[in-house]
Amino acid sequence: MNLLRNGAGRTGFGGRMMVLAAGLAMAMAVVGSLKALADDTTANDDNHANYYYPPPQTTETYEARVQTLAESDRSRRIGFVTGLTKQLLSQRYDPGYAIFAKGDDADKLIIVATEGGHFDTMYRARALLANLTAISRMTPFFQQYTLADQATFLDLLKLLGFKQVTISDGANFAHQITIK
Repeated sequence: MNLLRNGAGRTGFGGRMMVLAAGLAMAMAVVGSLKALADDTTANDDNHANYYYPPPQTTETYEARVQTLAESDRSRRIGFVTGLTKQLLSQRYDPGYAIFAKGDDADKLIIVATEGGHFDTMYRARALLANLTAISRMTPFFQQYTLADQATFLDLLKLLGFKQVTISDGANFAHQITIK
């Protein structure tokens, strides 16, 4: 554990990646078994923009390399987000963002920065997705259901049945990806 800390006693970037990888692995472990109560996770689809994030300035469509797993349903998606959020919040540092699922089927993943200066450009949003891809590739779940060296975090979301992901700085910028 000491190898993961810098001289100031804080977890460095490599340590954070390891911790986040452990969190993603834990989230994937609970994906099949966690049945979360989700009465408060539904929102009218028309209310997401201007409620959780500003209207998206940029959009794109991602053609996934995988198919949604037959057993992926609302409970599985909520379990994934709940497990990942629990792990993120249990760390000694603030992850700098909140992650949650919305929509009647909880098939819209929303990631919103909780600190200024994060995810305020499409490039920073894509950098987050690149980090989440690297972390995902280390999980047994990802390796079992994808070509781990080619698939991305967006492919993982497709496996779980997510149809959309929105990344926002929580103030002025939002980038939205439709997953097909």
